[in-house]
This record gives sequence, C-alpha cells and structure tokens, in this order.
Amino acid sequence: MAVYTEVTFPQAQQLLSGLDLGELQTLEGSALGIENTNYFLAVAQGGEVQHYVLTLFERLTAEQLPFYLALMQQLARRGLPVPNPVTNPKGQILHKLQGKPAALVNRLPGKSQLTPTPAHCAALGATLARLHLAARDCPLQQEHLRGLAWWNATGPVVQPFLDSAQGALLRSELAYQNHVAESSAYAALPRGPIHADLFRDNVLFEDERLSGVFDFYFAGVDNWLFDLAVCLNDWAMHPQTAVPEATGFRALLAAYEQVRPLTGPERELLNAMLRAAALRFWLSRTCDYHLPRDASLLQAHDPSHFERVLRERIAHPVTLSGYDLTPTT
Repeated sequence: MAVYTEVTFPQAQQLLSGLDLGELQTLEGSALGIENTNYFLAVAQGGEVQHYVLTLFERLTAEQLPFYLALMQQLARRGLPVPNPVTNPKGQILHKLQGKPAALVNRLPGKSQLTPTPAHCAALGATLARLHLAARDCPLQQEHLRGLAWWNATGPVVQPFLDSAQGALLRSELAYQNHVAESSAYAALPRGPIHADLFRDNVLFEDERLSGVFDFYFAGVDNWLFDLAVCLNDWAMHPQTAVPEATGFRALLAAYEQVRPLTGPERELLNAMLRAAALRFWLSRTCDYHLPRDASLLQAHDPSHFERVLRERIAHPVTLSGYDLTPTT
C-alpha cells in the first residue's frame, strides 16, 4: 500500500454517503505496499464504529479490476478470512474516486506476524490450500499479470541497473524458466486463481489464529505451486542466508497437504517454482528500487534479498525428500 493520490475528508465522505455506510470519523493514509493508494477509514454506523480500507487503483484498469473483486467476494462468501468488497445500491463493487477506479472493503482484525512460528506457518499453509480450492470456479478468470510473460518483458528493463554477474544470473534464470514452462511436468501442474503475493505483511493473526488474508491485487490464474513457493520463500527461509528453516517449512507444507495433497509434477517442480518466485520478486523489487513512482507515502523493498534467495535455490535445490511432512500434534 502507498499514497499516490490524495483523498480529502469530504471526498471520502461523499463515497460513503453513496454507499449508505454512515459518517466518516477518521481518514488515515497507509504507507504499506507499493502499487495502489490506500486509506484506513473509521466510520460511525448505528452507534458503533466500523473499519474499512479504501483503495484507489493506480495501474490496474477498470477492465482488469472486476476479477480481483469478484475473487475476494467469492472467497469471503465461502468462509475464507478475506476482505469483502462493499457494494453500492445497484450491487456494483467497483467505484470511482478522484477520477480513478476504487474499492472499499472491510478491514480485517489482527496484526501481521513478521517473525512467524511454525504454528503461524501451518495456519498459513492450510488457509492457502483452502483458498486454492474455494477459488477454482470463480466466475471471472484472468491470467496472472506478473507471470512468465512479464518476467521476459521486464528483464531487459532492469538489465542496465545490474552488474555483470547479476545480468548473467538474470539471463540464465529466464532461459531456465522458459525451458521449465515448456515441459510436460509444468503443463500438468494444477492451476486456478492464486493470491501471488502472500507475504507475511499480507496476513493477519489474532495470537496463532489466522484472521485475515488481504491485498489480492496481484492475483491471477496460474499454477498453485507457484503460489505455495511464494509463501515458502518468505515464511520459511532464513532472512539472511535464504536457507530453509526446517520446522516452518515442514509445518507450512504439511498443513497445505492436509487440505490439498501435492501431485507428482508439483513435487518434481517444487525447487523450480521456488526459483520462479524468487525471480519474480527480484525483478519487481529491482524495478521499484531503481524506477520509483512518486508517492507521498512509499516504502520500497531491497531487491538484493530475492537475488540471494534465487542464488541459494540454484546452488542448493530444495527437495521434499528431506522433509517429514507428517503433521505434528
């Protein structure tokens, strides 16, 4: 989240009035994330205060957005702890503010766990598997916009900012990922809508109970294993060495498999997708770091972390044979 477009108190109240939600009490810009403008709202409703998140979309178009909102709506209706978009009296979930498409969703309880325990990892794994299964028949489908085609297009954009060793790594990894994508094992990977950005700061907990999954605006249809790899790279790797932290890694995978067992091709390509997930975020963070957009609140991430993860996965491939995935009690 970030603030690229300033929203005034009266403008936010006008939106709330059109949605028949009540009186705005507070309006606070959020510095988290990097893609969209986000505000936290407190709204008086019937003697109580309800909390919402207002998002103005800076890059996604009005044609692309219905997929994300319909996906969240379906998951919320099926009992997943995700934000549920607020509809207007006509049932529309996409609104407009400051000339930009906008959405308003309920703010979920809890806080992010930036140093997760194995119990947190297990809760995330089970929720991710439930999310995949619940999203399979989403009425709207849209390809993952930060997938392989984007990696191929973005590689030449970031090359001028890399040294010779980094440039060689990028070219080699793109060639490898294109080769993997042409394999029969890759074609057999189960697919469906994925979150695609389920980092620790996009998940909320109340103690060890997972209470919220949010920020679906990188979601799209892709292989489920890639989504799992994004989580493993962030939740279960040592932040300095990028070596898997065995207990968290095992807990996340075992809990996921309790809900949806991995297929043979998924087991075969786990390390390839861990590399793919590292490449994706190395590319995007390099872009954001060297080609930043203007924003009044913005936190850019260091791209070197995922370069390190990628190098580690190449040097020391992860296989499931080294992990006992029997759930612990």
